[in-house]
Amino acid sequence: MRLLLACLFCLPMAWVPSAQAQDAAPAQPLDDDASVLVLGRVSDDPKSHYDQLKPLLDYVVPRLAGVGIRSGRILMAKDLQQMTSYLRRGQVDWINETAGNAGLLERRGVAKAFLVTEREGATRYHSVFFVRRDSPVQTLADLAGRSVAFQNPYSTSAYYLPAARLLDEGMKLEVLLSPMDKPVPGAVGYLFARTELNITTWVHKRLVDAGVFSNLDWANPQRMPPSFAQDFRIIGATEDVPRALMLTRKGMDPKVEARLREVLMEASTDPDAGEVLRRFIGTSRFVPIADEDRRALDKLGIGVARVRAEVE
Repeated sequence: MRLLLACLFCLPMAWVPSAQAQDAAPAQPLDDDASVLVLGRVSDDPKSHYDQLKPLLDYVVPRLAGVGIRSGRILMAKDLQQMTSYLRRGQVDWINETAGNAGLLERRGVAKAFLVTEREGATRYHSVFFVRRDSPVQTLADLAGRSVAFQNPYSTSAYYLPAARLLDEGMKLEVLLSPMDKPVPGAVGYLFARTELNITTWVHKRLVDAGVFSNLDWANPQRMPPSFAQDFRIIGATEDVPRALMLTRKGMDPKVEARLREVLMEASTDPDAGEVLRRFIGTSRFVPIADEDRRALDKLGIGVARVRAEVE
């Protein structure tokens, strides 16, 4: 569950990479100082996420001195709605988000994606639907009247993307109270299993008819145990989308945005940035958004909006 309180962390008014962070303070309106760069994050674990974000901010801030940046802050939001408000009011300058949330923020007109985040060598991924090999389900259409396990209501690959695909297939989705519950005839019942391993376990134990997560998770033995994988088969997949994206707020100074883009793209070849990127959620590099990424993001934004309107 998202925290009910946003947490604001402030870096001191110094921009050397070794600067130490002050203690956390309650969220409050920030001053309108154009020399302060604010990095945002939607978080249910502020302390852990702060430790991921701070090295990147420490790395970026001194390299933006030429465009007037003198210090940086980290601002946590409890959910995407609060982050939308921060971006709209100019309290957050840039964030890293999943494709699903990035699509929503762009549709709300408060931010725009400007780089794709590569993690573990992958810049794009898609969702796969899977069932037991002995299941009578052969196609996505066969899921009508059956159940599927998603991960959580914030996941792109294990909720937004596959749910949008099912809606595109003309199916109706309804939430189930438990794995024992059954959907109405013709509808696809869904539950949130919380973790990828739970999804595979639920399918393997026949608690649900199908599971769904990313093709990267499918190939990860920690999330798809080999002993389970041999009993599963894929019945459908979605289109590829960017794995994660960097976004800036609408109205950000173009000079600051251009320099930020340059610094982030050059980080993968900078020896001083190796540990910084590793700590930033296992990032390997930042790359420009290709036309296919933009098309996929635009389509996903429409799909996510439809999921929130018709399913939630």
